[in-house]
Amino acid sequence: MKYQKFDDRIEIYESEEFCPKHILECGQVFCYKKVGESYLVYPQDKCCVVNQTDYGYEIKTNDTQYFEKFFDLTTDYKCVKNQLAGYKELEFPLSFGGGIRILKQDLLETIISFMISANNNIKRITGTLDKIRLHFNKKIENSCGAEIYAFPSLEELSTLDESFFKSVGAGYRAPYLTYTISKLNDFLNDYSFEKASSIETKVLLNELLKLKGVGRKVAECILLFGYGKKDVFPVDTWIKKIYQDIFGENKLNANQIGDNLIARYGINSGYAQQYLFYSKRENNHI
Repeated sequence: MKYQKFDDRIEIYESEEFCPKHILECGQVFCYKKVGESYLVYPQDKCCVVNQTDYGYEIKTNDTQYFEKFFDLTTDYKCVKNQLAGYKELEFPLSFGGGIRILKQDLLETIISFMISANNNIKRITGTLDKIRLHFNKKIENSCGAEIYAFPSLEELSTLDESFFKSVGAGYRAPYLTYTISKLNDFLNDYSFEKASSIETKVLLNELLKLKGVGRKVAECILLFGYGKKDVFPVDTWIKKIYQDIFGENKLNANQIGDNLIARYGINSGYAQQYLFYSKRENNHI
């Protein structure tokens, strides 16, 4: 993909490989707001505004290096899509959601976000996460004039109790959050992002499953969006519908479906999952 970095922006010239709607509205991230025709994105304590332009898109930010990595701009998605093009069931999803890119998100923020996402909807997930950010009141200045705040550190999260998490809408997840947060310092030391490249995905999956409030779907979302592991396939109700549409099978459980789809797509499973999930949810169509 052709793009160029400047001091205050990144200019993207091939919009078929980058579409903010596809990227931000495909269920992989919750730290964004649509402001008019623009997208305000605020991971960790960073901020950017993504606008459409005559030449493609512009990412306005004072930290171009961070957002170059965040949006995974150095990965050749044309190559990824070519590798997946041989699967008939991906023909429409690759066309419909062709601008998807899998974001490289902060590991701590990803763990907390997807724990909150379990059996939840995007509006409630985003609302809970925004209330957690607001509690620490570290405002991020932005050109949109929006009220956005930095995601807390692990030390800050450790000061929150079960009643707080219930008060911001975490519901039954509140005790899981407080318990798991108390264990994350050791976990993140043992299984940091830097160490993960030399650890097999199945090993990381099993370790994540030891955290209270983390089932397989949440664990695989953390592996995909936090650790960048692409040999995973998070399964939810949409994926179950997709599996039935493709293979005519409705008796398998989520783990069996996930295993079968990983066997089918291999190291590109995470990419395939995003294209399939987004197109099915938006169109109820394969």
